[in-house]
Amino acid sequence: MIPVLFHIGPLAVYSYGMMMALGFLAADYVITLECRRRAITTEYASSIVVWSAIVGIASSRILDIINNFPTYWADPKSMVLSGSGFVWYGGLFGGILATYLVSRYYKIPFLRTADMCAPALAIGQAIGRIGCQLSGDGDWGLPSTLPWAMSYPRAIVGWNSQTVLKLDEHGQLVSGFFPGVRVHPAPIYETLLYTGIFIVLWKLRTRGLVDGRLFYLYLILAGAARFLVEFIRVNPRIFAGLSEAQLIGIGMIIIGSAAWYWSGARGEAAPAKDALRA
Repeated sequence: MIPVLFHIGPLAVYSYGMMMALGFLAADYVITLECRRRAITTEYASSIVVWSAIVGIASSRILDIINNFPTYWADPKSMVLSGSGFVWYGGLFGGILATYLVSRYYKIPFLRTADMCAPALAIGQAIGRIGCQLSGDGDWGLPSTLPWAMSYPRAIVGWNSQTVLKLDEHGQLVSGFFPGVRVHPAPIYETLLYTGIFIVLWKLRTRGLVDGRLFYLYLILAGAARFLVEFIRVNPRIFAGLSEAQLIGIGMIIIGSAAWYWSGARGEAAPAKDALRA
């Protein structure tokens, strides 16, 4: 684990931030390829990624602050300076809003744009989770004795009784720390799952699907992946034994499935070219 890569004066360059940046660059490359394939100016890809990054990072941090307000209230400067503390779903919602506004500005249909972004979202998530693994930002799982289970002694959030947790018989999170404890490397699981989702979406993107269907499939697959991984993640169970992320994941599956069915009923083929030429 390498939580901090190097320092520039008093500023630390975190491995999580670096992988987040690489994730955005990968997303930009993927969307650029889609712009070229659809004969859209590649400026569109950069605009989507830049504005999605700005709004997504801000909304991601805001949701984490809301979820952990007492912690941030005790150390307000960590709201800005911490190298951890980003909630993916907050970033997703913010990114969708930014993408919608950019699509309106360029007069490209939003659903077509969402399809272009779907594979980029998946590969961006996969790379971002590598950052979680390198930094040890608390995204690991419950204690495990599996051969590939590991410890995070240099975790940026600490490796102690407050961060190594398990579920008791009532489904409540309690300390699971003891010398030599190992846990599920959940970020690795998610990297593998999201890479698989990227491959599926990338192969389907040229099949002439109705606008929006690729994005709806992303919602279904990404929601299902997070729902499953959450069973071994260290997150509070807030309703019916499920975590906040699982409830959001269920919502993504339902919305994606309903939209997939609705779009199939339309029975239209997506146009081959777009209005905005390169």
